[in-house]
Amino acid sequence: MLLANGDIYFDYNATTPIDPWVLEAMQIYLSTSFGNPSSNHSMGNRNRAAIEEARAQVANLLGCEPGEIIFTSGGSESNNLALKGLAAKYAHRGMHIIVSAVEHPSIIEVCHYLTREGFRVSYLPVDDQGVVSSQDLSTIITSKTILVSVMHANNEVGSIQPISELADIAHEAGAVFHTDAAQSVAKIPTRVDELKCDLLTVAGHKLYAPKGIGALFLKKGTQLAPLIHGAGQEGGLRAGTENVAYIVGLGKAAEVANETLQEEMKKIKILRDILQSDLKKAFPEIRINASKVDRLPNTLSISFPNISALQIMDNLKGLAISAGAACHSGDGKGSGVLEAMGVDLNYQLGTLRLSLGRFVDEYQVKRAVEIVQIVQNKLANSQKSN
Repeated sequence: MLLANGDIYFDYNATTPIDPWVLEAMQIYLSTSFGNPSSNHSMGNRNRAAIEEARAQVANLLGCEPGEIIFTSGGSESNNLALKGLAAKYAHRGMHIIVSAVEHPSIIEVCHYLTREGFRVSYLPVDDQGVVSSQDLSTIITSKTILVSVMHANNEVGSIQPISELADIAHEAGAVFHTDAAQSVAKIPTRVDELKCDLLTVAGHKLYAPKGIGALFLKKGTQLAPLIHGAGQEGGLRAGTENVAYIVGLGKAAEVANETLQEEMKKIKILRDILQSDLKKAFPEIRINASKVDRLPNTLSISFPNISALQIMDNLKGLAISAGAACHSGDGKGSGVLEAMGVDLNYQLGTLRLSLGRFVDEYQVKRAVEIVQIVQNKLANSQKSN
């Protein structure tokens, strides 16, 4: 995809553009059909029906019942509702929670909060590919464990976790299993019956819906305490007048994803593999992170030695990507994910994430490699002159 200024956009894991079909579906609810869905008149009833249609569309993508979908403001709220809500409801059974060491901050920071509230949190390590071990979970889970939360696919390097195996272990111990699928929904299959999860997080702006909308799959029979108190919207779990237009947008995005998933997976993986091969040829010294395991088909994490990703980003013109490590100027810190994988700090600090999506083509892939080469040559010449 080309941005308005002509830049190539390879940052789909950060956020996606709104799909034109999604925008079209939203328009009427942003203009003439503005009524409150709780109002008992024709416009209110129409908007209520639109919400329920969207709920069915999301449920169809995930393979669950519409009544098991709770709309939220996004992935972070869904994660907060899942962890805090379950901890509050199940604390009488035990105060132990297990998460992976490579979770998103909206999981890790909630765990820090719950620790201050008296819960004990254990962090599952990952191997050098960013994958947790089922054996490690079996070792640390106890009868007091109430929740296990492991992300479906990592946002930085793309590693896909063995969710169904982990869920089986959690259930055998009597624990509830949650997965943050913000990065995997619409990129790979995320059927909840196959994943065997009890809760699953969806972030709308990762699948071509707007920012500010998300969902939580809540398996029938699993109980949560509300995160937002008020009126009875979303089964009493998420009070507040519903954001109808954005909910409709998420529903349409789910419908489009359901129809195009298999074809897009193949197309985007081919482009990602071309990008990976061309970059490796151009820069034999780079490390390809998580290259030995199943990854998201759109995600490429590469690490350069002896150079800062921030230096590259500062000189990068014409290509929108992310620094794949959470670099902090001057403090020498790298990515918590790459650190957990055992990646040397020298490589951590030189990590870039290129994430592709629906509107990428081969020309853009080839041009992206050229742009990175130009920047690297410029930086290399600068180092020589110094």
